[in-house]
Amino acid sequence: MNIILNPSKQHWPDLIKRPLLDYSTLEKAVENILLDVKQNGDTALRAYAKRFDGAELHNISVPDTEMEAAEKLLSTALKKAIQQAKSNIYNFHIAQHVAENKVETMPGVLCWRRMVGIDKVGLYIPGGSAPLFSTVLMLGIPAVIAGCREIVLCSPPGKEGNIHPAILYAAKVAGITQVFKAGGAQAIAAMAFGTATIPAVYKIFGPGNQYVTCAKQLVQRYGIAIDMPAGPSEVCVLADETAVPAYVAADLLSQAEHGADSQVMLVTSNKTVAGKITEEVEAQLELLPRKEIARKALANSRAVVIENPEEIIDFINAYAPEHLIISCENDETIGGRITNAGSVFLGNYSPESVGDYASGTNHTLPTNGYARAYSGVSVDSFVKKITYQKLTRQGLQHLADTVMNMAVAEGLDAHANAVRVRI
Repeated sequence: MNIILNPSKQHWPDLIKRPLLDYSTLEKAVENILLDVKQNGDTALRAYAKRFDGAELHNISVPDTEMEAAEKLLSTALKKAIQQAKSNIYNFHIAQHVAENKVETMPGVLCWRRMVGIDKVGLYIPGGSAPLFSTVLMLGIPAVIAGCREIVLCSPPGKEGNIHPAILYAAKVAGITQVFKAGGAQAIAAMAFGTATIPAVYKIFGPGNQYVTCAKQLVQRYGIAIDMPAGPSEVCVLADETAVPAYVAADLLSQAEHGADSQVMLVTSNKTVAGKITEEVEAQLELLPRKEIARKALANSRAVVIENPEEIIDFINAYAPEHLIISCENDETIGGRITNAGSVFLGNYSPESVGDYASGTNHTLPTNGYARAYSGVSVDSFVKKITYQKLTRQGLQHLADTVMNMAVAEGLDAHANAVRVRI
C-alpha cells in the first residue's frame, strides 16, 4: 500500500476512485444470455449449467431430499454458527417491522401508510470458490419478515450438479423453500422472465460477479427492480494512535481477499501509524491462502495521511465506503459525523467480519460510492409502503377550497370538479 501524505483536496477525486469496471464489452454477451433464457427457458439454463458449471442437470429445482441431505453434510459447529447468526440477524431486522400511526392532518382528514411485502422476490447467492451462505441469511430473513409471498433462491451448482450444502442449510434455516440450480447471468434472466421451473419475480437481490452485476442492470430495462447498484467490495479504516496495527491490517486484508477488484483504504492523521499498519499488512499477507488475490486488490488500495481532523471526516464522507471501521479513541463521536457509509464499525473490537456474518446488521451494502445516496438492504428493501387517506364530509369541506384553487391554477378543472360535485 502506498502512503500518501496530506493530499490537497483537488487530488481527492483521484484518490477515492474505485477500480474501473467496463461493462460495455460485457453487455452484448449478457444481453444474449438474457434473451436466450427468455426464449428457451429451462433448456437454456441446462445448456449454460453444462457450459459454465460443468454440470448435467436433471432437476433444476432442489428437492426436499437434497435439502435434508445437505444438513447431514455439515459439521455441528457450522450448523450452530448458522443458527446463532440467524438469531442475531432476525432480532435486528424484526425491530424494523413497525406499524405506522394514522395522522389527522386536519380535522376530518386522516392519512396513513401500510407496509406490504413485495409479492415475489428473487435472491441470487454466489457459489464457486466462496459459497456465500451468509448472504442467504442476510437476504432471506428480512424477506420472510417483510411477508414476501414468494421467495425464489438461485445459486450455481457444482460439477456434480449440487448446490453447496451450507447454502441449502442456510436456506432452510431462513425459511426459504424454493431453491433452484442456476448461476450467473442466466439465473438473473430466469428470475426476471420466469421459466417452466423458475417463477418470475418483481425484484432481484444479491451480489455476484461482473456478469451477474451487468445482468441485474440490464433487466431493469424490462421493468424488474433490483436491490441496488453493486460493485466490488471495499473497506475504509480510520485509525489513530490507539488502533492496534495487527487488528487494522487484518481488517484491510479481510476485504482484499474478496477479489482482485476489491479496494481497501487506510486513513490516519499520523504517518507513524500508517507505516506500522502497512508493515503489518505485508507480514500478514504472506500467511493468507488467498494472498495472490489480496495482493492484486492491494495494488488498487492506498494509505492516506491527513493531519487536519476536519479534513479527515470530509475525505471519508467523500469516499463513501461500503464498510467503515473507526479504530479511534473517540469512535462514537467520530461515527456521529459520518454521513456517507454503508455500515460503520466502532472501536478496536468491532471487525468488519462480524457484520459480514453474525452481529445482526445486514452485509448487503452499497459500494462504489453509492453510500452517498443508498442504504444497505433491510426489511424496507422487501416492502412497499402504500399510502391511504380517508376524509369525512366535514374534512372534505375544510380542504375543498385549497384543492380547487390549486387545481384551477394548474389548469386542471376536472380535478377541481371532482371536489366541487361533492360539496
